[in-house]
Amino acid sequence: MGKEPPDYDWLYGADGPPGDPDPTRVLPVQPRRGAEQPPPPPRRLPPAAPAPRGRGRGGRRRPRWLRVLVAVLALWVVFLVVVPLLAWQSVEKVDATSAGDRPDKQPGTTYLLVGSDSREGLTARQRRRFGTGDDVGRRTDTIMLLHVGSGPNLLLSIPRDSIVEVPGYGTTKINAAYAFGGAPLLVETLERATGIRVDNYVEIGFAGFVGLVNAVGGIEICPETDMRDPLANLDIKAGCQEAGGRKALGYARSRKLSNLGDIDRARRQREVVSAVGREAASPWSFINPVRYYRLANAAADFLVVGEDTGPINTARFAWAMTRVDGESGLTCSMPIRDLAVNWDPERSQQLFRLIAEDRTDEIPNRLCRPSGLAD
Repeated sequence: MGKEPPDYDWLYGADGPPGDPDPTRVLPVQPRRGAEQPPPPPRRLPPAAPAPRGRGRGGRRRPRWLRVLVAVLALWVVFLVVVPLLAWQSVEKVDATSAGDRPDKQPGTTYLLVGSDSREGLTARQRRRFGTGDDVGRRTDTIMLLHVGSGPNLLLSIPRDSIVEVPGYGTTKINAAYAFGGAPLLVETLERATGIRVDNYVEIGFAGFVGLVNAVGGIEICPETDMRDPLANLDIKAGCQEAGGRKALGYARSRKLSNLGDIDRARRQREVVSAVGREAASPWSFINPVRYYRLANAAADFLVVGEDTGPINTARFAWAMTRVDGESGLTCSMPIRDLAVNWDPERSQQLFRLIAEDRTDEIPNRLCRPSGLAD
């Protein structure tokens, strides 16, 4: 018998002999040079661990002084916001809406600022010290319109002895409107006489005026002559000088020392109001917490606002009062034709129209004079 040929199937493709501990393995084929290769799968990076608290992007810990500074600034911002919001809760509200036909809505915002001569809240000693007397009732020593819009802010004094038509009471002095019917009748009288819509009402009395001046640490006044007026408890020399609340009140109230009387007093009132605004807007008012707190509470304790005047409009009013002189604003007296305080019919109507149309940037000097007189 011949020999059977050897079985090489295990070597050339078969599974090989059973139990073979080292079967033949297929080697990977290397790609030829120049052949297109699939791109390698993208590597997935592990997610970055969050930086520990108190550390920056680079993982370095912020300096302790920087963390303290951030915390202090955050607390200061909260203080600046919370103090006026709390003070607002004590602001007195009154109905100041006109009962008559009103002008249509106009561009810009017009505030009526009234300085009441009410002695309410003053002790007998304060009345003697401030020279206010003991009169009862409420009248208006100060009447001003403040217009804020696209042009310069405008502060317009309306002499309290202006002769106008008071609805229901005939022709009389404008401050009689306040005595007869309070804020609503005064608003109605002004809107009918000027054609300007009053959007917001703000009132402050003697005590509030003194408190505001003292809260800002006093103001600078610049009388042109020596002023000695026992009725206003005032005795000061000419020239610029610092004035506290009592002296500033007497300076703003005095009207017996000038031939222009109430006209000159209105000019000094605008001077004092502008000075209070400048001091209130100074950086020191926001840096000094004691001054900021006193100023916010002095305004809240003594201000009276219309029921439709909210905290935002009141804040806008306060800011606008800091920008009513120099290049940022205009301060004028009502155009009048005589010292009997009859309004100049032509110039006053021109001024009213420019205000109602929010064109304060077009107001010429002949319509905006310190005395209101043409010459």
